[in-house]
Amino acid sequence: MTGLHTPDTTQPTEGPPAQRGPRPSRARPVRAQLGPGGWLRWGWRQLTSMRTALILLFLLALGSVPGSLLPQQGLNPSAVQQYFLSHPALAPWLNRLGLFNVFAAPWFAAVYLLLFVSLAGCVVPRTIRLARSARALPPAAPRNLARLPSSARLETTLPPPQALAAARALLSARRFRLRVADDWVAAEKGHRREAGNLLFHLALLGVLLSIGLGGLFGYKANRLLVEGNTFADTVTNLDVYHPGRLVSPADLAPFTITLNRFSASYITSGVDRDQPAAFHALIRYASGPGARARGYDLQVNHPLVVDGVRVFLIGHGYAPVFRVTDGAGHVVFNQPVPFIAVDTGTYTSEGVIKVPNARPEQLGFIGVFLPTAVNQGGRLESAFPAALNPMVSLVSYAGNLGLGSGVPQSVYQLNTAGMHRLAVSPRPLQPGQSIKLPGGGGTLTFTGYRQWISLAITYDPGQLPALLCALAALAGLLLSFFVRRRRVFVRARAADDGRTVVELGGLARSDAGGGFETEFAELTEELRSSLAQKSSAVQHSPGSQDSPAAEQPTATQHSSDTSHSPDIQQEGE
Repeated sequence: MTGLHTPDTTQPTEGPPAQRGPRPSRARPVRAQLGPGGWLRWGWRQLTSMRTALILLFLLALGSVPGSLLPQQGLNPSAVQQYFLSHPALAPWLNRLGLFNVFAAPWFAAVYLLLFVSLAGCVVPRTIRLARSARALPPAAPRNLARLPSSARLETTLPPPQALAAARALLSARRFRLRVADDWVAAEKGHRREAGNLLFHLALLGVLLSIGLGGLFGYKANRLLVEGNTFADTVTNLDVYHPGRLVSPADLAPFTITLNRFSASYITSGVDRDQPAAFHALIRYASGPGARARGYDLQVNHPLVVDGVRVFLIGHGYAPVFRVTDGAGHVVFNQPVPFIAVDTGTYTSEGVIKVPNARPEQLGFIGVFLPTAVNQGGRLESAFPAALNPMVSLVSYAGNLGLGSGVPQSVYQLNTAGMHRLAVSPRPLQPGQSIKLPGGGGTLTFTGYRQWISLAITYDPGQLPALLCALAALAGLLLSFFVRRRRVFVRARAADDGRTVVELGGLARSDAGGGFETEFAELTEELRSSLAQKSSAVQHSPGSQDSPAAEQPTATQHSSDTSHSPDIQQEGE
């Protein structure tokens, strides 16, 4: 017998382990060692994979969450200051992580740059392949079209070249891309799907480039402006200034803004009591030196646009006005002091007054402003955010403010390390009331209040390109979702009985929504009608012979899915 395997009797098959022969050693596979170039290629493939791009995109979205939940230094520095006052233990740790300036944090920039490189390395080769695919001709027709998901068979008296010409004319009229041979026609449609994929990927890169453009040539700034004051858009007049990498102070738009009056209205009853109803900041602005001043009603979500710069109203508050007379009888302080709201429901606000020019000692005050002061069980509180009964309570200090130490100080905090508290019993002051400082230290008078607004000034040249690219990406997605890539093949051959057999086959490369079977059935019916008309015209032409066999073509259609094509077989007349 051949192919029969028998064991070798010269070697023992059983016995104690000591009598058995040595077991042959199994060779371990040797792993190929990657050199520096191999590791670089491996790292590049990992970075430019779609999986890595999706992970980085998720990390970027996750990193943006704190920028939406926490106040940002570049948008609302007063809210950041209020957060520090409300959370003195947590705020310093969040600040170390850069969570109060998320979009300028180094870790956020690192994720963004990695995402850009990953998408560029992933999209550019894919874009080249998509561009080649969009220009490619349909593949050759298969030999057996009956194996395709949708197929049909027609018979006609027309010779094969004329039958193929009729099929070619029909498919061309339906805007199919054609590839023609002697005995077959290949047609393909739906290249706009590939164009949609190409457009989406290019637009996605465009969005990232637009964001980078804004980061390089744009800037963000903030300015707190008290009623009656004016500021110019210069670096020295801005409270917070975050320029782009390629922005210089000379690139700022030279406009000026004056706040004439600010008004806020609140709901006075119901479940929404104390909630704001409307904010109006009546301003006058000039686009440059010597330009005509114009008036504008600045409201929330209605920014002022000057030379491409947008000015938003993002906050407001109260600025009590104080007049301080020192021990020598000189008025050393007479101006409004912005207080920061610690309770946005009632606008109870806190602030400090620093008087470095007072003599014989420098003076400092920590105060609380109550817009609508009411007595709640022997304690003054604010009952409404509007200034219906404004009062201020102060704690007085004297000594060295520490302004000349070289260490920067916040205007909303008082460094009392070199000061001592004055023996002045704190009592609420109404407009026009004063407190006298002990030891001939002077007098402080609460003369009234003004309101202030917080302005966010942004210039982003990449905003419009980003919007256009986002719309283009959306259009590309719609094309990818709704356009189907489908192929139709037609073969014609002469049969033994002298007639011509026309075979049709088709398939859809992407037909999640269905509908190709119906389209294929319509194509088959139109081709049958076209062949019948041409055959009839040939029969009735001069010199032609009528034959009983040369009537209308017969058609047999097959589909792998009968739910979309109720007539599996269609017989011609």
